[in-house]
Amino acid sequence: MPIHYTPPTPENLRALKSELGYTGDQMASLFGLAGNNQWRKYTGGQEPRPMSLPMLFLAGALLNRTATVDRVFDWCRSVGATIDLVPDGEPQP
Repeated sequence: MPIHYTPPTPENLRALKSELGYTGDQMASLFGLAGNNQWRKYTGGQEPRPMSLPMLFLAGALLNRTATVDRVFDWCRSVGATIDLVPDGEPQP
């Protein structure tokens, strides 16, 4: 099943950090990053890195370990990602 994904913006990620009340190191841990310096590469600078869907999904799953896949995708969307699941055999946009 193809997945069309647009990552959350750096602003979305900074808002999530604020909403959670996490430090940069806590955010890095949540997203499977080595540390705060790596987290900042997704939230600032002239060319911030786009957050990959697997990293975003991991964070959502860790924040709600009993959530279904669909609920984690909904969480990803709530923090600014666009995720469209295209069933096999259907025309893709």
